[in-house]
Amino acid sequence: MSRKRTTTWASVAVLILLLAIGYYLTRYQESKTPTQPTSTAGQPPGTAPAQDPAPLLAGLAVAAEGKMAGYSRDRFPHWSGQGNSCDTREVVLQRQGADVRSDKDCKATSGTWVSAYDGVTFTDAGKLDIDHTVPLAEAWRSGADKWTDEQRQKFANDLGGVQLVAVSATSNRAKGDQDPAKWKPPVEGYWCVYAANWITVKSTYGLTVDQAEHDALAAMIAICPK
Repeated sequence: MSRKRTTTWASVAVLILLLAIGYYLTRYQESKTPTQPTSTAGQPPGTAPAQDPAPLLAGLAVAAEGKMAGYSRDRFPHWSGQGNSCDTREVVLQRQGADVRSDKDCKATSGTWVSAYDGVTFTDAGKLDIDHTVPLAEAWRSGADKWTDEQRQKFANDLGGVQLVAVSATSNRAKGDQDPAKWKPPVEGYWCVYAANWITVKSTYGLTVDQAEHDALAAMIAICPK
């Protein structure tokens, strides 16, 4: 009788041991399996204007563009420090990406971004530029030449509005300092938002538009949802 009890308890002990081994093997395999992102690619900032851009466009002064004399990108200091080792560029990348991870120096090490201008998806932040919706040189020709360097620095690092957007380096460099009469985003579905953002920036900072620029903007916002 005692031998049978010993055999029974031994069997139970072996069963418990096998169950424990199975449990820890399962947990081990789970720990080796990469976790999947909880969200998809980052979305382009803004899918519709925050407000009707037509009244803002009507309020902009129409004037011939100024000269480039005295212009330098150094007159628009950027990227400014934003605290916690971050600068303006890194803050924009964090805001406009999905699943963005940064190192101790606030540099984006991983994430997903969608370039609003051309719809291209990126997982390498180094392939993105931070574009000024209204380019620095365009602002200079539209009235920023009369600002102080402090005002130009604020303009170049404006995180409070729609002036900064993460886009593909290719689209940013194709745009250069051209206004909407000369360059539009390749993604036509973004024209409404792009024009509305351009108008908002110029209105906020009291910048002028030339006639061709004004007419191009008017045509672009005409396709905005009513």
